[in-house]
Amino acid sequence: MLRLSSKSTTRLASTIPRIMAPPASGFKSSAPRKNTDPPPGYAIDPNAGPMLRYQASLPRLPVPTLSSTASKYLETVRPHVTPAAFKETESAVKEFLASPLSAELQKRLEARAADPNTKSWLSEWWNEAAYMGYRDPVVVFVSYFYVHLDDKLRRTAPTRAAALVKSMLAFRQLTESQQLEPEKVRGAPLCMNSYKWLLHSSRYPAKPSDTAHKFDPATHNHVVFVRKNKFFKVPLVNKDGTELSAAELEVQVERVIAQAGETHGPAIGALTSDNRDLWTDARAVLLAAGKENAASLEDIESAMIVVALDDAKPVTREEISWACWTGNGRNRFYDKQQLIVFDNGRSGFLGEHSCMDGTTTLRMNEFMLATIALGKADLGAPRSDTTGADLPQPTELKFAVNSEVQGLVQGAEKRFDELIGQHDLRVLHYEGYGKNLIKKFKASPDAWAQLVKQLAFHKLNGRPGVTYESAQTRKYQLGRTEVIRSASSEAKAWAEAMLDPTETDKHRSELFRKAVSRHLQYAAWAADGQGVDRHFFGLKKLLKEGEEVPKVYTDPSFSKTNHWELSTSQLSSPFFDGWGYGEVVPDGYGLSYAIGDDYIRWTVTSLKGMPSDALRHYLAEAATEVRVMMEKAAAQPEAKL
Repeated sequence: MLRLSSKSTTRLASTIPRIMAPPASGFKSSAPRKNTDPPPGYAIDPNAGPMLRYQASLPRLPVPTLSSTASKYLETVRPHVTPAAFKETESAVKEFLASPLSAELQKRLEARAADPNTKSWLSEWWNEAAYMGYRDPVVVFVSYFYVHLDDKLRRTAPTRAAALVKSMLAFRQLTESQQLEPEKVRGAPLCMNSYKWLLHSSRYPAKPSDTAHKFDPATHNHVVFVRKNKFFKVPLVNKDGTELSAAELEVQVERVIAQAGETHGPAIGALTSDNRDLWTDARAVLLAAGKENAASLEDIESAMIVVALDDAKPVTREEISWACWTGNGRNRFYDKQQLIVFDNGRSGFLGEHSCMDGTTTLRMNEFMLATIALGKADLGAPRSDTTGADLPQPTELKFAVNSEVQGLVQGAEKRFDELIGQHDLRVLHYEGYGKNLIKKFKASPDAWAQLVKQLAFHKLNGRPGVTYESAQTRKYQLGRTEVIRSASSEAKAWAEAMLDPTETDKHRSELFRKAVSRHLQYAAWAADGQGVDRHFFGLKKLLKEGEEVPKVYTDPSFSKTNHWELSTSQLSSPFFDGWGYGEVVPDGYGLSYAIGDDYIRWTVTSLKGMPSDALRHYLAEAATEVRVMMEKAAAQPEAKL
């Protein structure tokens, strides 16, 4: 689709959400374990480390049957369209199923999936369409952020940053040596391929599609800090090759802050916030401006990670969410994973999304935060008067900036400020209840939260919201995500009953149970690679030149039901105090959420002018009404709960 900016210029904006799937589990020890007997159906690769030992025997993403996809599609269209429009859609689907072309497209897709040289029929296409070929700025349209729970023992930027980097080194050792234990869901191992891209890697702007590169940690064993827009390289080992302690890293962070001073350098990092084609052109100009620029860029891009040392001191959830999500657009390098540490010791993480989904970065962040909080991190010797005395000073990575580069930086800053100025962010930290209460009703916390969203949207707009919830498909080779279409007919019937003052709580609770069951069924389909959206995407990709696009794709219901007004995803961690991402359509919302034991937290993002405050209000109101409804229904004699 084409989205109009405030200046009435057009820029390509994909409606494909780039959000991440719910985690397979919460934090668990990542210590390597001995290779035991593989789960049924899997084999251990003797040539791979523990992390990748099941990789070769993971199943491939399946190709659903045309009939199953058509049936699910019609079911998910029904709550959003009029009976007359639904008849038209039924006709388009029937025509599609009966056409020789659909059978041919299915045959082509099945052949692609069966190709022994193709580990996933979807992966290459998806990475191109959703990430590498996407031209809009990665912030706010692709990146996502985590807000870390505060560390009460580390209230300054140097102490907090040092502990985080030191604990990250332990996780790096597990991933780079392939000793990290594979994640599993119900005993089935998940694809661990994306961990390759977690550290010492960078995205690169290129036309027509970006690329990514992984560097050798042994020859690029350093971290880069950015302060006052200036970049500083710090080796992660001392002269004898011993890994730096947290105390030594703390000294180096203090030196970085002192060296950066109070003046701001040219915001080279702002170039990474721009449209990808503009950044591609700007990078070429930057490289031509001085030979030291190539070396400085490579030092940044090859670093284990970039640590942004912001001079802000955010207090509220909205303030720190904004600061982690976008910052000021200058003190960043958006093409890499980034830790963000503030002057008051608060911290967060900004995810570069192109090569992995959120489950990978979630695990690393939880490992770091949990080992620190539980006293399990090996931080090294405590600080003394001589700590760091023999360490070299941090190296400032200099850039030659001519008038052309300066103009490009200023243009990127201006476009960033305009883009961020168009956006809004709200946080609802609802403390009425959490998963402890939900589980007392023997309900799925995720389905419960999704239905709260549907009720809130009904209150706001008088109809269901077209909803994307991300499900991970990492149980397959190179698996990423599939869509859970959360707005079902069952959810619509329940929401309407909640808004009908003549309805009984008993009947409402029965409808609620049906909606929960439908959600869980679709979630299971999505996790099994049996959803609607990726299959339709794959079939359309195989159309050849001269072949007419089937009517099912041009039918108004098709675009209506993948216009994701609510782009939703759950990541829940006791070590996070927030997370989020941007909206994917101009009249929609990014709606990330986390479900704790006794709270539900939503981060609502949108363009300004959208009623985000009202949606936040209705989310809280709906959450309370669901609890009251279920409690009243449970109190009635012979209520089926």
